[in-house]
Amino acid sequence: MKKKWLKRLLPILAVPVLVIVTCNAIIEYASDGMLYSDPESIPPTKVGLVLGTARHRVEGGMNPFYRYRIEATLALFRAGKIAYVLVSGDNGSIYYNEPDTIKKDLIAGGIPAERIFLDYAGFRTLDSMVRAKVVFGLDSVTVISQEFHNKRALYIARQKGLHAQGFNARGVGGSSGIKMEVREYFARVKVFLDLVFNTQPRFYGNRINIE
Repeated sequence: MKKKWLKRLLPILAVPVLVIVTCNAIIEYASDGMLYSDPESIPPTKVGLVLGTARHRVEGGMNPFYRYRIEATLALFRAGKIAYVLVSGDNGSIYYNEPDTIKKDLIAGGIPAERIFLDYAGFRTLDSMVRAKVVFGLDSVTVISQEFHNKRALYIARQKGLHAQGFNARGVGGSSGIKMEVREYFARVKVFLDLVFNTQPRFYGNRINIE
């Protein structure tokens, strides 16, 4: 009896696994040749788009994902590979403001305030990519985040008509890194659901020119 039920369950269980594997494979393949880790080798673009994350971890201390994205953005600017920075992140409440926090650290690192533009409605990677094109009028951009995140962002950008390359911030090991990579598998499935249902950013707003 158990074997009979097991035979029936296996095909049902195999379907979601196949979907996850396929979605991840497509995104991995699509980003081939579009990712860089050396600031000297990446082609220059006018704008670097740094994707926001929390500055501090829930358990305390600075979030390494955040710190490495700041370092990567500063490295690109110092190497002359970007002239402006667009910070896209969550500004969900008066107590949580990713763009303003990132801007302060970029200024402290030497990027002039007038070279930094803020997208307060980058609630999701989808929002960040679409708004970069529609609201900020960009045709091309260098996306700055960890490699696993960049791959998804580049795929979304391409589907939305934004030419993008990725600059990989340093990766994070340990349990934090594993947790994020596991989460990424499911986030990539969500990418295709958003495309199928033509999901739109939560907000658009007036056009902002970066210059």
